[in-house]
Amino acid sequence: MGRIDYLHDPDAPSANSVVPSVVALVRNDVGQVLMIQRSDNGRWALPGGGHDVGESISETVVREVWEETGIKSEVIDLSGIYTDPGHVMCYDDGEVRQQFSMCFRARPVSGELRTSTETTQVRWVAPADLATLDVHPTMRLRIEHGMDRTRTAPYIG
Repeated sequence: MGRIDYLHDPDAPSANSVVPSVVALVRNDVGQVLMIQRSDNGRWALPGGGHDVGESISETVVREVWEETGIKSEVIDLSGIYTDPGHVMCYDDGEVRQQFSMCFRARPVSGELRTSTETTQVRWVAPADLATLDVHPTMRLRIEHGMDRTRTAPYIG
């Protein structure tokens, strides 16, 4: 399914849903960031996705990172909550979702990189190389906030 992101675009369609979602800034022991190339829009992003009924939010983070990358992770803390109503995502099926995303810092605990139906590439990226990737501005903001260790929020799993 394809996806188009609109950011403060007066021609954007009106949102018809809100789905709590997560992304994870996963950094390995040498400081590289786990990045995915999304199959729905071709852009690079942090792994993540929607919160499912019956999960804690930390379980959502761990599941989404595993599903999209093959990496098992452990949540460290919360780096930000993003609810800009001017950011909507329009999907091929007619859903127009208003942003509601929480960004968590996490660390890898096991696994090997692999792609999924939602990812065309998965790789560890050095922070200096992040600027060379096609990353949506809202995702770039999450990455910047996640890498800023002075930004912390209390987190309850």
